[in-house]
Amino acid sequence: MEVILTQDITGLGYKNDLLKVKDGYARNYLIPQGMAIIATNSGKKQLEEMKKQQAFKEEKVRKEAETVAEVLDGLELKVGVKAGTTGKIFGSVNNIVVANAIQEQKNIEIDRKSVLLDDDHIKEVGKYKARIKLHKDVEVEIDLDVVAE
Repeated sequence: MEVILTQDITGLGYKNDLLKVKDGYARNYLIPQGMAIIATNSGKKQLEEMKKQQAFKEEKVRKEAETVAEVLDGLELKVGVKAGTTGKIFGSVNNIVVANAIQEQKNIEIDRKSVLLDDDHIKEVGKYKARIKLHKDVEVEIDLDVVAE
């Protein structure tokens, strides 16, 4: 069955993508949850027109994301945390802490959901890497230096 996604779905596709999925998946999950609609001929025509209009807007957003990526590329972010003598952190460093540190140090607002750590959270002092997905085509990697205060 062909469907048109109405929102981004991780592992499946992005909003306004035309996809072929199994009938049961579409009828029992995607369509009732409002994540997709059935791709009819008129729906496909509307989708093409909408994609033409969104192409210009999408290009503008992508260029803004690339500009931010240039600023963040190669950034070494210092995150000060309270830690014990063994280097174990009281609490943890997660994507929210990283997003706030970028906001404070570079004055760039980053959505916390776009910050991807290797683990969900960091529990020890040290050097780590974080990926920031600014756009579906633009991703930048930064170095994190977690230090004890």
